[in-house]
Amino acid sequence: MLPSGDKSLIQIVDAALADATRRSGDWLVCKPGCTQCCVGAFAISQLDAERLRAGWSQLELDDPDRAAQLRQRVKAYIAKKGADYPGDIETGLLDESPEAQEEFVAFANDEPCPVLDPVTGTCDLYAARPMTCRIFGPPVRSEEGLGVCELCYHGASDEEIAACEMHLSTDELEAELTSEAEATTQLQGSTIVAFALLR
Repeated sequence: MLPSGDKSLIQIVDAALADATRRSGDWLVCKPGCTQCCVGAFAISQLDAERLRAGWSQLELDDPDRAAQLRQRVKAYIAKKGADYPGDIETGLLDESPEAQEEFVAFANDEPCPVLDPVTGTCDLYAARPMTCRIFGPPVRSEEGLGVCELCYHGASDEEIAACEMHLSTDELEAELTSEAEATTQLQGSTIVAFALLR
């Protein structure tokens, strides 16, 4: 069950994205059909997983055919990549050992996310997408510095990129909601989109 506070978290993040998008102008070229960021596996939290499952439940009500196609893509993804998954294929939890984390770096790098509709090039669960997907594109600060999508900000100086930084102050709220989701699911740790939807 999705924590009730997730709606507030999403509103804060989406508002920060809208602000960064406005400041970025033409440098931010993300648009429907641009799918480079939808290829390759990435870790998501149990909060993200719960949000995805809630989105899928809604899709099953709104568009059963699309939901059935998504289910087939999830099953095909697991059938193809499950044996190489550096984690528990029963729970979907990623192994957090250094060796497994190193394996994950190379895991499914060429595989499109199963939620990506291969015909339209859009996300079937866009409104329920994970945090990583919500903040990808505009400049976002991490331990490595300020990161941006490699397709964006061509011709912008470092100062101009920094002026477009997406400002987030949601770490505490997200951690609190993730703990709540982990208590609900009885699963602690990260997973990936395919395994989140397999449950």
